[in-house]
Amino acid sequence: MNSNKNVIGVDMGGTKILAGKIESQQIASEYKISTPANESEQMVIEALINAIERVYDDTCEGIGIGVPSVVEVEKGIVYSVTAIPSWKEVHLKEKLESYFHKPVFINNDSNCFVLGEKYFGKGKNYKHLVGITLGTGLGAGIIMNNNLYNGSNCGAGEYGCIPYKKSILEDYCSSHFFKNIYSIDGQEAFRLAKKGDPKALEIFNNFGKNIGFAIQMIMLSVDPEAILIGGSISDAFPFFSKTMFESLNDFPFSNSVKRITIEKSDLKNVSILGAGALVFNNKVFNN
Repeated sequence: MNSNKNVIGVDMGGTKILAGKIESQQIASEYKISTPANESEQMVIEALINAIERVYDDTCEGIGIGVPSVVEVEKGIVYSVTAIPSWKEVHLKEKLESYFHKPVFINNDSNCFVLGEKYFGKGKNYKHLVGITLGTGLGAGIIMNNNLYNGSNCGAGEYGCIPYKKSILEDYCSSHFFKNIYSIDGQEAFRLAKKGDPKALEIFNNFGKNIGFAIQMIMLSVDPEAILIGGSISDAFPFFSKTMFESLNDFPFSNSVKRITIEKSDLKNVSILGAGALVFNNKVFNN
């Protein structure tokens, strides 16, 4: 895995576009711009190009982009970005390669997260790895035999869609849980938990049980060596980890529980690094 190339990584979201130039496994420069999410497809693409140009130079060997959507990975077509209504079917790879004349690789943002961990973070020494992101949604990326596993339609790891309780797992393992069940913002719950508020601590205890169920689903489906947890809610890991681990006592294979590593990610700028890692991960580009 050659991760010494000079590349650009872009975290593409509904509120911001964050681009960074990665040199010698470090972010040398970065630029952030607001996403014109409610504008036309072309205007959003132009904003993306603008962000890339701010960190681009002739040493760039490739561009990786993470998007909050499903992607036809080989052709780099982005489908139905919820946060960007005009992006229904965007042939993004084709458009960007035509503009920059560099190879461009595009994937789901959760897949980028696990790639970032694999190349730059705690995931370096694991062949079988899952990264889960806890934020406005529940996302997961899967590494199998040191390679990113997308599935046939970039849908591998969509554990949030699994039926759970009265809805789906995502509603109990993301910010939806705090808002819909307890009518509180997740950040506010975190602030109160840090002050020892009993109600906030109870909320996170229940949240941990839900995350524990999600981890069991991951273990049953892909049986990884390690699971790394990221996303904005992961900052509250100390408040939900106890009940999360306790819930694994119900897992049918106790030896698997003993052997698996479950940790919080501490990788800074993982969204940029993970997107850049799409370039490193591409076999055609590395041959």
